[in-house]
Amino acid sequence: MGTRELGTSGLRVSMVGLGCMGMSEFYGPTNEVESLATLERAIELGVTFWDTADVYGNGANEELLRKALRGARRDQVTLATKFGNVRAADGAFLGVDGRPEYVRKAAEASLKRLGVDHVDLYYQHRVDPQVPIEETVGAMASLVKEGKVRYLGLSEAAAGTVERAVKVHPIAALQTEYSLWTRDIEAEILPTCRKLGVGLVAYSPLGRGFLSGQFRSPDELANDDWRRSNPRLQGENLTKNLALVENVRELARSKGCTPAQLALAWVLLQGKDIVPIPGTRRRERLEENSAAVDVALSAAELAGIDASFPPGVAAGTRYPEAFMASVNR
Repeated sequence: MGTRELGTSGLRVSMVGLGCMGMSEFYGPTNEVESLATLERAIELGVTFWDTADVYGNGANEELLRKALRGARRDQVTLATKFGNVRAADGAFLGVDGRPEYVRKAAEASLKRLGVDHVDLYYQHRVDPQVPIEETVGAMASLVKEGKVRYLGLSEAAAGTVERAVKVHPIAALQTEYSLWTRDIEAEILPTCRKLGVGLVAYSPLGRGFLSGQFRSPDELANDDWRRSNPRLQGENLTKNLALVENVRELARSKGCTPAQLALAWVLLQGKDIVPIPGTRRRERLEENSAAVDVALSAAELAGIDASFPPGVAAGTRYPEAFMASVNR
């Protein structure tokens, strides 16, 4: 597995990262044994850019990674976590908090759960509209000075927010959803990141698994899988989006790769400053995803894919209405 630099930060990470969220919550029943085996296999494959957050499993995901990072393994992994989304003990979402005092409190708690003395990349998970970004990033910057954090990042921030943030402290990466069926960032956010030397970390590069062609209906998902409420998997939206998946299947078949590999290869080829972090808790899928780096697409093939998946082609918003209010702000 090769590496890429996040923007002009100097932080190099594996070309394909690993989203760890689903190992602890949101995508049906969990399996710690398989998740730990997947994390171990990721190190073997060189997929060493791991993404977590304090909100995943209400801290359980960071604790899971602690088990995987014991011993010398910590030095082999680029560890990223996030703060900002606040949950109650019962898991209820309470809102977003970007106050400086909360930044420090959250960071200390994450370090303890992860069992490390520093994280490599620390993101604000969602922008708090009640707190100026300058104050939040200023507090994050103090963690860098103390050696508790190496690099800073933002998640789901608008272009203007990123521009304000970098005036306070360099931002290594913006994490946002980016895939064949979520391309809205190409209009303003991605160009702004490139102008400012900020790398892009693409989460859900497989359209929450839908672009892999592994399921065709929310009824195939576990009862506690949050994707059952995803607008893109409902009614007429689902029918229209299934047609898009068929396009991926046909293109992948012609290339001799899987639909997931094709979708990831497309993301990788959008720029060397982009790093996708597909999530999985299964070794089989990890191995499939990591092999996407070997899928070559010609200029003509990329043009054909772009014609099939222009920006805005997916039917439905990427989150339910209540959650859409917190993205790109």
